[in-house]
Amino acid sequence: MFRRRVTENSLTRVLNAVAWKLQDEHESRVNGWQSPPSIGHRPPLSFTGSPDVRKDSPSGRNAFDKEFSDSGTSATGDGASVGYVQGMNVLAAPFLYTARSEVQAFAAFSRFITTTCPGYVRGGSMDGVHRGLALVDQILAIVDPKLSAYLVTKGMKAEIYGFASVLTLCACTPPLTEVLNLWDFLFAYGPHLNLLCIVAQLVLIRDQILASPR
Repeated sequence: MFRRRVTENSLTRVLNAVAWKLQDEHESRVNGWQSPPSIGHRPPLSFTGSPDVRKDSPSGRNAFDKEFSDSGTSATGDGASVGYVQGMNVLAAPFLYTARSEVQAFAAFSRFITTTCPGYVRGGSMDGVHRGLALVDQILAIVDPKLSAYLVTKGMKAEIYGFASVLTLCACTPPLTEVLNLWDFLFAYGPHLNLLCIVAQLVLIRDQILASPR
C-alpha cells in the first residue's frame, strides 16, 4: 500500500472537488442542464484546519465547513441539502493517505460517499448518522443490557458519545494504522458493521464505565 503525508493543501483540493461535484450533480438534476455550469464563475472555498490524521487537527466546524454550508449548499426537492458537511474531512484524510494521487483519492472518496453512505454526508440533518446512532443504542441494549441501562441512567445515549465515531467510521479514533485495518474490514464486509465495532469498544471498557461515579 502506498502511503504519503496528508497535507492541508491536498485535503483542501480533494474536498473542494468533491463539494463542487455534489453541487454540480444536484444543480444539473434540478435544472435539467445538459452540462454543469463553469467552475470559473464560482467564488473560491477556503479550508483553515489541519487534516485529522495530524495531532494539531482542530475539532468541530472550521472555516471551510462554515463557508460552504452558508453559501455553497442548496436544497433538493425533499428538503435535503447537498454539499460539504462536518466530518467529511476526517473521512477524506485516510483516502488521501493511502491513495497514489489526489485524483485517485478524489475518485475513491467521491464514490464512497455517494454510493455507500450518502445519508452520512448529504443533507444538513445527516439522517443516516442519526439512524446509525439509534441502532447503536439498540444493539448495546441487546448485547449488554446492564451497561446499556447504566448509560441511560446517566443520560449517555449514543447521540452524545458516539456521534463522531458513527459519522467518521471510527476514523476520529487514533492511531491511523488501526483505522486503516478497521476500514479494510469494513469495506470488505460492509461499513454498517462499524456500529458493531462501536458497541464492541464499549463492551471492552464496560468495567471502567460501570465503576465510574459519573
